[in-house]
Amino acid sequence: MKKDYYINKNQQLNGDYEVHESSCKYLPLAENRIYLGSFSSCQEAINEAKRMFPNQKNNINGCYYCSNTCHTS
Repeated sequence: MKKDYYINKNQQLNGDYEVHESSCKYLPLAENRIYLGSFSSCQEAINEAKRMFPNQKNNINGCYYCSNTCHTS
C-alpha cells in the first residue's frame, strides 16, 4: 500500500532534512513541507527527495518516528 511522503523544508539541528509519512504526528506544517509523492516505502521517498534536491542528498534522512527503517542519524 502506497503512502504519501513529504520532506521538511527546515533543517534539523544535526543538518538533516527529514522525510515524513503524511500520517506522522511530527509532520511539519503545510508551509514547511514539500510533497514528494506516493510511494511503497520510505526508501523510495528518500530516493525521490535526493533526486529532487541533489545538493542536499547527504543530508536527507527518514523521520525516526514514521520512517524509522530509513532513519540513519
